[in-house]
Amino acid sequence: MTTAQDLTIVSLEAPTEYPVERGDLSLALAGAELIDLLEGGAVALDGLVPRPVAPPESGDARLEAAAAEVGRAPDESVEEWLWRRGRGLAAEYLAAEGADDGGRKRPRWLGRRDTERPAPSDPQTRRRATERWESGDPVLAGLAAAVGIHHESADRIEDPSDDRIAAVLAAVNDAVVELAAIRQRRDIEDAAFDNIWRGL
Repeated sequence: MTTAQDLTIVSLEAPTEYPVERGDLSLALAGAELIDLLEGGAVALDGLVPRPVAPPESGDARLEAAAAEVGRAPDESVEEWLWRRGRGLAAEYLAAEGADDGGRKRPRWLGRRDTERPAPSDPQTRRRATERWESGDPVLAGLAAAVGIHHESADRIEDPSDDRIAAVLAAVNDAVVELAAIRQRRDIEDAAFDNIWRGL
């Protein structure tokens, strides 16, 4: 089990006011992978630049793929790494949980609690993620909050004491905010373009 798997399950199970954006989830999943690599000693932070240290020993293929991405771009910041690693990552994790349609449309169950959501393939995996979420794990709660999923006890959850983890969580939040701004600009540009055509 990895933090990214736990976050994927939480994104499917936890109720949210608005559907989780796939791009936001991709960035947070990349952050979850980086946190596991840092905690496992496979990666170290040189300031805000992730550096490879040793191959991960998790046995998880996606985490090994994430480790292989660290250091490929020289002096790449954590946030830059999140953008590169995160591209299409949500689809990959959702597919592993049987909750992806190949990217053709957003799953209807994202952001809603109903009977249409598929259960993760491994009940033990789901149980572990649920227990971690219900316990108020600060890493999982922080990543979930970045994509709009708020733990009911968020005001009582302490920030991670590890500065490396706090730096990754901050980078995830910054990247999600930047992505929201990009979406907003695109919507404004599309609306302006539509108005031009209506005026012709």
